[in-house]
Order: sequence, then C-alpha cells, then structure tokens
Amino acid sequence: MALNKVEICGVNTSKLPILKPEEKQELWDKLQKGDPQARSQYIYGNLRLVLSVIQRFSNRGESADDLFQVGCIGLIKAINNFDTSHNVKFSTYAVPMIIGEIRRYLRDYNSIRVSRSIRDTAYKALQVKERLTSEKSREPTLEEIAKELDLKKEDVIFALDAIQDPISLFEPVYHDGSDALFVMDQVSDEKNTDLSWIENIVLSEAMNKLTDREKHIIELRFFDGKTQMEVAEEIGIIQAQVSRLEKNALKNMKKYM
Repeated sequence: MALNKVEICGVNTSKLPILKPEEKQELWDKLQKGDPQARSQYIYGNLRLVLSVIQRFSNRGESADDLFQVGCIGLIKAINNFDTSHNVKFSTYAVPMIIGEIRRYLRDYNSIRVSRSIRDTAYKALQVKERLTSEKSREPTLEEIAKELDLKKEDVIFALDAIQDPISLFEPVYHDGSDALFVMDQVSDEKNTDLSWIENIVLSEAMNKLTDREKHIIELRFFDGKTQMEVAEEIGIIQAQVSRLEKNALKNMKKYM
C-alpha cells in the first residue's frame, strides 16, 4: 500500500488543515444546528485522523484509496454518533470508530472465509459490547455480552475469534530505533526449545559412555522400538542377557545425566 503518495482519493494529503480547538468547536456547534457547509468543513478538518489510522494497516497490501474511503465512512459515523456529554475529545471517540470500520471491511473481504451465521453473531456481540461500554462506562465482560445475546459464553468467544484478522509472524510489535521485535519472537515453540536441544546433547554424550553392545541395544530398544526378544534374536544372545545389559546401560546413562 503506497501511503507515501501525496494524493489519496483526489485529496492532497499534504494540504489537509489542522484545526484549532476553538475552530473545531465553532464548526461543531454549526453542524449541530444543521449547517451542511460546517459539516463538510468538519469532516475535511478531521481527515488527518483517517490518514493516521490507515498507516496502521500499511502491511496488508490493501489499496490506500480503498482504506481511506472506508476510513472516511467511519469518520462520518463517528460524527453522527458523537455525544459531547461524555466529556471526551472527538478524536478519542472517532479513532476507534474508524479502526472498526476498516477492520469490518478487511474481514468481509478477507481470503479466509467465515460462515455468515458466525460473522453475524460476532457483529452482534461487537454491537452489544459497544452499547454496554457506553451504558456502564467500562468494557463489559464476555459473560455480560453472552447474557445479552442469550448465547453461551463459548459461542461468543468462538465467533469473535473467527473474525480476528490474521497477522504475519514477521509483523513488528515493537521498535526501539534499532532492532525490531516481531510477533514470531513472542511465540513459543513447544518442540524445538533450548531445553530439548540441551537434553539431546546430554543424551548423546551419555550414549557415548556405553560399550558398543550396550549402545546398540539401547538404540534397538528405545529408538527402533523393538522388544527384548527381537533384540536378542537380532544380536544372537538370550533375552535375559539383553535385559541385564539394558538395565546396566540405563543405570550408567542415568548416573551421567
């Protein structure tokens, strides 16, 4: 997505105005009275909010023009629903609305398809969450959302998880000016850990302390999965000898490890 271009959707972003607080308040008072020109000026005066939000989605490969248009829809919805009695800045209210509109757009056009019923459940849950947040002045719990929808908590969690945007393991999550920290740096590998690597080295070293016959028996028994009878037949000794050699080998390995 070419966010470094000056013109997006016919708008010269380098010339977007920065309104002073008193100018915003004056325009807001006029648009509340139904002044269409003031409304247009207020929208235009807040396009920098949209521009700053779509920067967050610069690694999605989406068209900057498309995201800008969708972001403008979110901005207009924010203007339509903004309530000054909540004593919050318009930008504080508008940014999540713009982000939400872009996320919905990306979900609907995502290559990973989610069934319509699950998507509907998720969107209803988000609407309930937004309403309860406004009513309670805090973010509701999943139990409260599920109760409002008359659904199980697990169904709500499943639906919300299903519409989450997939992210790349190489997406940076922090940058201190030098080396970036990526998502993959925060994901643990249960199989290939440093601990298992060290254990393999110790096991190999312990195996090297055995005699050739003991090592061969351990390999046949625990790496190839053969029974003591099969091992005895393969190396030409009786099972009792295999059992004795195996116990002695394990004892020595355990002492070393």
